Amino acid sequence: MPHIPVVLTIAGSDSSAGAGLQADLKTFQHFRTVGLTVPTCIVAETPLEVRSVHILPTEVVRDQLAILLDTYPVAAVKTGMLPNAEIVRLVAELLGPHPDIPLIVDPVMIASTGDPLVSPEAIAAYRDALFPRCTLLTPNLDEAARLVGRPLPDRDAMESAAAELAGQLGGSVLLKGGHLVGPDCADLLHGPDFRQWFTAPRIATEAGHGTGCTFSAAITACLALGLELPAAVAAAKDYLGRTLAASLSPGGIPMLNQGTTFSR
Repeated sequence: MPHIPVVLTIAGSDSSAGAGLQADLKTFQHFRTVGLTVPTCIVAETPLEVRSVHILPTEVVRDQLAILLDTYPVAAVKTGMLPNAEIVRLVAELLGPHPDIPLIVDPVMIASTGDPLVSPEAIAAYRDALFPRCTLLTPNLDEAARLVGRPLPDRDAMESAAAELAGQLGGSVLLKGGHLVGPDCADLLHGPDFRQWFTAPRIATEAGHGTGCTFSAAITACLALGLELPAAVAAAKDYLGRTLAASLSPGGIPMLNQGTTFSR
């Protein structure tokens, strides 16, 4: 039997199952990896509204993460919504003894509805504790603008922000440009010694809920499968595009159809 990598998501639970750890598990399964989960919070939301966020006790998060790291040969980890500074620092603490595990940090700070999801204290904890540990940071334009303190209206601004964030990390940043206006969706991967754009035609769909989670989860799975970072980003972007093209809108609410299995 071929070896099946084990991947771990530390993220919020989305009641509509379009984002968060539910989206991550669907994506992990598509890439034929085994997914483990550490819920950090329960979010009452749909693609149209974030109604409430219920944060799990820090010790509950600690127990989940500790037992999984003790038990399974985790090949890659991604973080999604880490709702407060205590949980951010806890994740950094428990992953500290595992420096060889790639860590993808999707800094879920602002919902697609525009609602803020984390406190300023949590953002400071990200900077101090988790960003220095991560292999790849995957902010969207709103999150990157929050991190660098200025708007990012075009590709030139994206290049400047990605270089700044990569310099602060000493690692790699994938700055997602899907919120820019234009016929294409362009994402910029900026590392210590490389810079590469990934561009695909914009798909006319309202099913954008969960795209960031899905993208970062796909990268995580591909790294666990042994792909180098640029190849992992390319494969993840291809998967996201095909998933969006097959998206559904049940009941008139846009949903990302991540249950579709594609041959590859």
